[in-house]
Amino acid sequence: MTRLGGAAVVFVDDDGNRVELAPDESDALFTLTAELEAATVSACPTCRSRVVAVVALVDVLRAGAPHTRSSELVELAEEAPTLHVYVEDVTSRCRHEDWHDPGHEEWADALDDEPSLGRLAP
Repeated sequence: MTRLGGAAVVFVDDDGNRVELAPDESDALFTLTAELEAATVSACPTCRSRVVAVVALVDVLRAGAPHTRSSELVELAEEAPTLHVYVEDVTSRCRHEDWHDPGHEEWADALDDEPSLGRLAP
């Protein structure tokens, strides 16, 4: 499995801007934000890959307990060119076969131009 700079989770916008979280940072973020549930528009039911709404992401990050990378994630969300930011679980070998809603296509299209982060094509 290929990991980019030791990242476990990568947040990417449509312009390719990204924030990479190490395993301990991503675990803390998902714990502090209840798995980003309040900001999630669509998600793979098997891993942490998902589409999140930028406004809701900012709200969740500002309302929750502090996280060391919150300011970078807020900046990514506030500067995003679209209403969504895409989260990729780069440590998972998930093929996203159970992710059937239209959000999966949007997620895959947004990450299509990104360098391989260890994901396997659905």
